[in-house]
Amino acid sequence: MALMLRIGLTGGIAAGKSTVAARWRELGAVHIDYDALARRVVEPGGEALPRIAEVFGADALNPDGTLNRPWIADHIFGRGAEPGARERLDAIEHPLIYDEARWLEANAVVGAERSETDTPGSLIVVHDVPLLAEVINTIPFDFDHIVTVEAPVDVRVERMVTDRGMTREQAQDRILHQSSEEDRRAIADVVIDATRPLPDMLAQADALYRVWALSMR
Repeated sequence: MALMLRIGLTGGIAAGKSTVAARWRELGAVHIDYDALARRVVEPGGEALPRIAEVFGADALNPDGTLNRPWIADHIFGRGAEPGARERLDAIEHPLIYDEARWLEANAVVGAERSETDTPGSLIVVHDVPLLAEVINTIPFDFDHIVTVEAPVDVRVERMVTDRGMTREQAQDRILHQSSEEDRRAIADVVIDATRPLPDMLAQADALYRVWALSMR
């Protein structure tokens, strides 16, 4: 049977989490990207879209039936967002996202078992969950280690404005609607400082991966 180490990866928006995830993927980790799963569950034809329209109204969808992302972003994260709106959206999306994550992880385990030769297979599965601190008590996974990638708020705002085309107000709203750095640090056993030079940050990620891989031998 394949040995598996399950890692929870989190971090504030635009802190550098994706850079760390990409590095571990290059090193051989199975990467389960919850942002990608969140996009997948609201694709046309899925069960999320009609439920979103039922809860939030027809304006939540575009005329072609796809999700009206700017409208949703404004009504979930905007300054005038209705209280409880995000919780209602999460109640629709999260169970579907978790089902997708279970399926991906199970398939990775099966793949590792099929590739076994004379020695047991092993794999490191990284659950890349931006909001892990918020869902830690409800997410249906237990993690062997939790890593958070952190950078100061002003650095993250500047990155969102420069790299993602957000206004400063939009960037600040996104940060306000996420868990705090203190909350993320409280659930993590490792903190990666994303303000360090990139080679240093990646060296820390590499060292963690080596330790995890050795622990399964």
